[in-house]
Amino acid sequence: MRGVAFSKDCLTGMDETVTHLAQQLLDHGLGCLTDRDRRIVMHIAKHIHVGRPIDDSLTGKQSFGERLADRVAQLGGSWGFIIAFTGLLIAWVVLNTVLLSRFAGGFDPYPYIFLNLILSMVAALQAPVILMSQNRQAARDRIAASLDYKVNLKAEIEIMSLHDKLDRIRLEYLETLILD
Repeated sequence: MRGVAFSKDCLTGMDETVTHLAQQLLDHGLGCLTDRDRRIVMHIAKHIHVGRPIDDSLTGKQSFGERLADRVAQLGGSWGFIIAFTGLLIAWVVLNTVLLSRFAGGFDPYPYIFLNLILSMVAALQAPVILMSQNRQAARDRIAASLDYKVNLKAEIEIMSLHDKLDRIRLEYLETLILD
């Protein structure tokens, strides 16, 4: 008799929360949950793993334009691109100012108007492509955050289940001590 009273005192807070949730699910079913929470509950009930690699689900769905945008953003944000582009600019200035100015005045003399046009066009084309790639990365991040949430929620529920099992084992052991 004492062991039963002890178990009620020990698990009251957890029991009330679990009982309330169970009663809510029994009264309203899964309809009271969001779609994401419903899927998580079903995964838990069926003992299905909720974690999966993000890149596997996105790689096969990429169009040619999306793959190209990712490559351009990867190339445009690298030191190799910066060094090569700087070398190209220095070569342009040296070619037009030093070498060609002696013979024919150069095809793009000092104010480098043609060079400015080319740089503006590169920036105008590169910026939207990089933005497209960043939008795709943001979508990947949202999927990763959603998967992390599902995994963390399932882990939390499993940990709570283990706590309940350990509490039951401890109570059974204490009951056997008290009754003996």
